[in-house]
Amino acid sequence: MKIMIDAGHGYSTPGRQTVDGMKEYEFNRAVAIEMKKILTSYEGVIIYFSHSDEKDVPLNERTTKANQAKVDLFVSIHANAHGNGKEWTSAEGIETFIYTSRPKTALGLASKVQAALVHRTCRKNRGVKLARFHVLKATKMTAILCECGFMTNKTEAKLLRTAEYQKTCAEAIVEGIELFYKLSKQTKE
Repeated sequence: MKIMIDAGHGYSTPGRQTVDGMKEYEFNRAVAIEMKKILTSYEGVIIYFSHSDEKDVPLNERTTKANQAKVDLFVSIHANAHGNGKEWTSAEGIETFIYTSRPKTALGLASKVQAALVHRTCRKNRGVKLARFHVLKATKMTAILCECGFMTNKTEAKLLRTAEYQKTCAEAIVEGIELFYKLSKQTKE
């Protein structure tokens, strides 16, 4: 199974940060790296990244890369925001998005991932939702976008900064993927 992990946005993406200055990409990238570490322990799983540490990768390049690699699954990692991004808000929780015209497989996967994220993080369940985000619409494979907490919520912003929370989110997303696709760990010889 080929999986493309997309750490949403990039180091230079304007405005994507916590009220006190942590860039969203820092969280997204940390979760993506942790997911790759975990997923490489499963049989037959090949991991690709759509993002780059050297430059911001435009959305159309990310989806073209996924389509050309003929991956089976595209997972985009994000942290949410509410309001103008310059002040703390009460919006909180986890939500997972799928594209409107591909709900069957994507909905099954998103439901497993959402349940695992909510269970492991103990954050509010905002549900699985339909969206027309480019990374969901322009990909030809099952695709989900996970919002792992709000950068504009003071409590969640503190969590997003911690390696423990980043690892928890990665483990939860992988758990949902494992359950849905019935992945098996590699046997050690």
